[in-house]
Amino acid sequence: MLRTKRKVRIETDRLTLRPPIHSDFRAWTALRQESREFLTPWEPTWASDHLSRKSFTNRVYWAQRSVSNGTALPLFLIRRSDEALLGAITLDHIRRGPAQAGTTGYWIGEPFARQGYMREAIGAVVHYAFTTLDLSRIEAGCLPQNTPSRALLEKCGYKYEGVAQSYLQINGRWRNHVLYANLRHDRRGKTDVG
Repeated sequence: MLRTKRKVRIETDRLTLRPPIHSDFRAWTALRQESREFLTPWEPTWASDHLSRKSFTNRVYWAQRSVSNGTALPLFLIRRSDEALLGAITLDHIRRGPAQAGTTGYWIGEPFARQGYMREAIGAVVHYAFTTLDLSRIEAGCLPQNTPSRALLEKCGYKYEGVAQSYLQINGRWRNHVLYANLRHDRRGKTDVG
């Protein structure tokens, strides 16, 4: 297991990607609440205390432990021009040994959707995963009907690999997901998926 004490901070043209901190609570809660209808069809059902300070504090501590233990890289997307919180991306389930892989998950607040921010964030996280963390494979899954997310993954170099039956509980129901992967040394060529 890779343990690190260093602070993780990834800079892109418009964003700073960094783990959540306690002072993000108000911005996070406001953005999640404002984007609730937008996010609900694509996410697991929120716990009754999802937006509470205690839940957020637990999220911050989990992020700190995950980064320190090398098991996940939970990052908030902060717009550099005004320090606004836009969403989050997590490189989770980091597996070492023969796998050298991880899984990306992400969300963006409704006011910031379809403006290229998540594409910028995914590109930066994939680059960091391949060059700094020395991972070989980055996976992602999304609902088959989530056309914007599928297009985003494909634009970021992920390629379709198949369907996982009853993969995750989303909005209270077990749902199939389409699976994608981005490989550091990809020899597969372009895929055509309908």
